[in-house]
Amino acid sequence: MATRRSPRFKECRRLGVNVSGHPKAMNRANAPAFKKTHKTSEYGLQLIEKQKVKAYYGILEKQLRRYYEQATKSAEKTGTALIVALECRLDNLVYRMGFANSIRMARQLVSHRHIELDGKIINVPSQHVKVGQVISLTEKSRKNEQFKKAFLGANAAPLDYLEVNQDSFSGKLASLPQREKIPVQINDQMVVEYYSK
Repeated sequence: MATRRSPRFKECRRLGVNVSGHPKAMNRANAPAFKKTHKTSEYGLQLIEKQKVKAYYGILEKQLRRYYEQATKSAEKTGTALIVALECRLDNLVYRMGFANSIRMARQLVSHRHIELDGKIINVPSQHVKVGQVISLTEKSRKNEQFKKAFLGANAAPLDYLEVNQDSFSGKLASLPQREKIPVQINDQMVVEYYSK
């Protein structure tokens, strides 16, 4: 299975936003060594926005292009449909619900069979989650202190489209995410323009 293994903090500095979610990712972003001295072209700006999508969701180019092709067939605006589809990936929702501290850890949790979807173990990170489906830690994984600490400490203010139950170590997709509620700093239109050339 192909995965992204590039340095996370360096990527955050290059893109100008904290795509990894780590509190220290942008500490050196304003250091003189990382100041940009040239103007970025229109194509360069579009490319950066596209790279942000890949970094936020931990996916590769081929996967993103496939999601884009599906989004063009949606009744929604293409950019909105693209981000909503990515937001409903199993590994992303595992991360959003607090089972993992990063998208990479979330992907690993799913791959290593720690996560159940509606009571059935799923090991495919790209699995599409439908509204109402319940995501939970397996019985054995609930005893793992790292998973417990991450989950119990991360849900002070869960996102509007998620419902989290700390007692049963589970959560569900309560409704389809609204684009303005999704916590990613991406210019959807520029991503669409990049792919529509």
